[in-house]
Amino acid sequence: MLWQDLRFGLRMLAKSPGFTVVAVLTLALGIGANTALFSVVNAVLLNPLPYPHPEELVTVHASKPNFNEGAISYPNFRDWQRDNKTLAALAVARGTGYSLTGMGDAEELRAELVSSDFFPLLGVKPIIGRLFAPGEDEIGREPLAIIGEDFWQRKFGSRPDAVGKVLTLDGRDYTIVGVLPTNFNLTINNFRAADLYVPIGQFQNPALNNRFAPLGIHGIARLKPGVTLAQAQDDMLRVSERLEKIYPEADQGIRAKLVSFQFAMVRDVKPLLLILMSAVGFVLLIACVNIANLLLVRSNARAQEFAVRSALGAGRSRLLRQLLTESLMLSLTGGAVGLMLAAWGTQVILHLLPRELPRAAEVHMSGTVLGFTLLISLASGTLFGLMPCVKVFRQNLQDTLKDGGRGTGGVRQRAQNWLVVVQMATTLVLLMGAGLMIRSLIKLSEVDTGFRSQGVLTFGLEAPPSMIGVGPDATRAYLRETNARIAATPGVDAVSFSWAALPMQSDDEQLFWLDGEPKPQSQNAMHWAIRYIVEPGYLKAMGIPLLKGRFLATSDDEHAPRAVVIDDVFARKFFGNEDPIGKRVFLEQFDGPATVVGVVGHVNQWGLDNDAVHPLRAEVYQAMMQMPPQQLGLVMMGMDVIVHSRYKSETAFQSIRNETAQMNHAQVVYNPESMESVIADTLAGRRFSMILLAVFAGTALMLASIGIYGVLSYLVVQHSRDIGVRMALGANRMAVFRWVLKRGGRLALFGAAVGVIAALGLTQVMASFSTLLYGVRPYDPPTMLGVIFVLMGVAFVACYLPARRAMRIDPMQVLRTE
Repeated sequence: MLWQDLRFGLRMLAKSPGFTVVAVLTLALGIGANTALFSVVNAVLLNPLPYPHPEELVTVHASKPNFNEGAISYPNFRDWQRDNKTLAALAVARGTGYSLTGMGDAEELRAELVSSDFFPLLGVKPIIGRLFAPGEDEIGREPLAIIGEDFWQRKFGSRPDAVGKVLTLDGRDYTIVGVLPTNFNLTINNFRAADLYVPIGQFQNPALNNRFAPLGIHGIARLKPGVTLAQAQDDMLRVSERLEKIYPEADQGIRAKLVSFQFAMVRDVKPLLLILMSAVGFVLLIACVNIANLLLVRSNARAQEFAVRSALGAGRSRLLRQLLTESLMLSLTGGAVGLMLAAWGTQVILHLLPRELPRAAEVHMSGTVLGFTLLISLASGTLFGLMPCVKVFRQNLQDTLKDGGRGTGGVRQRAQNWLVVVQMATTLVLLMGAGLMIRSLIKLSEVDTGFRSQGVLTFGLEAPPSMIGVGPDATRAYLRETNARIAATPGVDAVSFSWAALPMQSDDEQLFWLDGEPKPQSQNAMHWAIRYIVEPGYLKAMGIPLLKGRFLATSDDEHAPRAVVIDDVFARKFFGNEDPIGKRVFLEQFDGPATVVGVVGHVNQWGLDNDAVHPLRAEVYQAMMQMPPQQLGLVMMGMDVIVHSRYKSETAFQSIRNETAQMNHAQVVYNPESMESVIADTLAGRRFSMILLAVFAGTALMLASIGIYGVLSYLVVQHSRDIGVRMALGANRMAVFRWVLKRGGRLALFGAAVGVIAALGLTQVMASFSTLLYGVRPYDPPTMLGVIFVLMGVAFVACYLPARRAMRIDPMQVLRTE
């Protein structure tokens, strides 16, 4: 019986190739878009993390007044590790870089400093060699390294004898003990897959063992079996409060904070992906409504066929099964074509994905994705196949046989009208979402960054190994000479070395107290500001406006009184209406006060959409030449260079690379990036969602216009006799034109009204996520009016063509046919 239904269905679909092709392509568009996006959602949100018992994993941070999830000091990590009762293991990591020499040209390597528990905690095993043994991560132990598989292939040709070889990193020899697989690609807490991994005790920062200095260290832990996150948090609170009593100056107000690993990984992208998945679901719904409309028209043409088959003994259940079989054949064929479209669409989405999307490398057409495609294909076929089935079930087949299959079609017309209303309403919802995203991006593009991005290039510079560890005088001489060589490069207008914070790329804090205030008893009782350690050329290179006083000068060197420049937010917050020039501040870790010599404009440190609400916004600039000797030595291991050039970024960087290589071939410059691209990267997530929403909304608009065009075209065909008779009796052609437009206009207006109500619900959801909208209200009137205008304009075009056809009906031909 099923085989007969399939054979008959194939014959019927083959008899109407135009209908079949339109239906299959419409479904392929909707199913393909859903499949492509679901492949991303499945990889990022649904797939279990590739670690043993991922539900036991948590991230660990230090909660403090200005940072809810701040970095951990190394001594606190060791105490938390030792004193807790609920964690099976606690490990830490910290990103860094090393200059590799002795293997061809000097190059900068991406590295992670990790504790010895880090890889066992995650269940990661080496390809060859071993992991770090307990105790090898302590300060003062032998320099060791684990390298990544890509680095192993590139430098050692995947030879097993790489284990035991020595790498010269920053002038020190590190022995390779193992190789990690490429599929270890953890992306959390600024951790990224690296060229090599080094025990954290090898961090060449004298402040590593300082309880006051967190140094960008973040933790990851595994709960003991049966322990809940809440129980572990209570236990770590006990540990934190104990340390606060022992070290009141360093640990006052600092608490360990645990966050679910899965939640921490996807929390920034989950709302975006769910909104997009809902949007693409609407596109499929509109596609199904279109097919349902086509099937209703088709069922009217087949009414006589159904009546004859019923008269010959076919029951209604037999007819319903046949209709559902044909619908499912359409949907499964559309699903198969949609899979091919999805394979292409997934590549497009991967190209558009923001770089920070976690687990992007895991996106592929898996068995789960194929199962999802099959499921929505079957669901779609059942959904749009129900309408003609209901019609057949309600139809009086004997009356249809007597009437010759013509019938009045009133019920069917009402059903088609409602389907058009659903299409128009759903399309308006999608257009509203896309419109708000576009308006948000426009608003963000108008945000004042506080600096000039055009022509500004940033890159990293690491001194040659021979200069690391030299005295402060030699360090300052090297910095002055290198600055002069870069400044002399053709096209360079201004240059400055920078350490600590860099706008929209890295951050660092300076603790301080004001002159006249007693020195606070703990760090958390001090004031906080973002710290930029720069040179005199920084202001010109970045184009930051000077509001009062002067900027740091070459005279602000190691022999001069300590000077600082503050931004206008700092000035208003701490000095109110008083003139800040000449005021003194005491900087933690510095001897004696520093004098404020200038005020500059505020720089957008935390990104275009987050700076205004970040709790830490005051900014202070310090002269690099006035840094304490220990910190000055750290600059040589990696600093940022900011250059303003008249040339393109690529050309300028290549010229600077050549110039620095002439100074010392072991000197490394790396990671060039224009500030324009840095700003663009901060908008990558919003741009990704805007593009996809706009594509989905455009697709929905196209399908909705086809839907209303189809309904009105069918209306004209169905009422051609009535129109011909009216025109024969003297009816005006423009009256017929207006009649068709009025029928279509009513549908479009009613659909728009329903859509406005539904859109208000969607936009409220979008507004609840801070990463989606910026500077616009969820019921933004300009967006709403613009969307309605676009929708009604497209609806008018869709109505115009059937109305023109109605005007051209020849009444005499209609009467002759009758």
